Amino acid sequence: MTEKIKEKNNVKEQKESKIEKEKSKEKVEKNSEKQENKERSKIEEKRKVEERKKENKEEKVKETKEKRGAKKEKKEKAIVNGKDLPISTKHAVAICKFIKGKKIETAISELQEVIERKRAIPMKGEIPHRKGMERGRYPAKACKFFIKLLKSLNANSDVNGLNEPIIKEAIANKASRPYRRFGSRRFKRSHVYLEAREEELKEKSKEKKAEDKLKKELEKKKETKEEKGKREKEAVKKDSEKQDKENEKVEEKSEEKEIEEKGKNQNKSENIK
Repeated sequence: MTEKIKEKNNVKEQKESKIEKEKSKEKVEKNSEKQENKERSKIEEKRKVEERKKENKEEKVKETKEKRGAKKEKKEKAIVNGKDLPISTKHAVAICKFIKGKKIETAISELQEVIERKRAIPMKGEIPHRKGMERGRYPAKACKFFIKLLKSLNANSDVNGLNEPIIKEAIANKASRPYRRFGSRRFKRSHVYLEAREEELKEKSKEKKAEDKLKKELEKKKETKEEKGKREKEAVKKDSEKQDKENEKVEEKSEEKEIEEKGKNQNKSENIK
């Protein structure tokens, strides 16, 4: 009996173990399926994100191409402001005079020559004469700052669509000078303003001036014609008024004569009586 009971228990245990194994397998399979589904969903999300990024990049590239392809609004001038530069205002003023009226590239090359002491910048005062000119110096520090400003001016002129720009205005002014250590001396500071315009604007300005002159002449001619007409009308009015006055005088004289003749006739008739 005991053996039969043991066998029955063993059979039950085996069945239970098989059932547990099957359940564990099912759980494992379910978990594996869930993990696979999660991985697939993650992969799909990554793909969607990458596709969105690609679409955004393509849109940005198209926008940039359209912007580059679109015609930029052409401006009349390009400007650069250099504020609180640590250079001498005297040197800055001399360099501005030296640069004004030149092309940007030529100005940069000439200032580079000044730094290399191949060319001098003309200056006023008790300054020694230089080779090929009267008075001049080699302000290397100020020239370096001016070269930076001129390069940025060239870039601004390219952005504004200027062809072969020329430096039309170059102005240097004093800036607020801070004190050095212990307050005995001050630092050198200066403001610089540079402006470039196209060379063709000269011809345009000349044409505009010529057109303005023609317009003024035409207006003057119109005014003269109107004045002549007014003068003629005034002369005709004056002549008509003179004639009217003369006619009135003649009529008055004729009336006076008639009155005198009537009086004479009456006197004669009285005398005869």
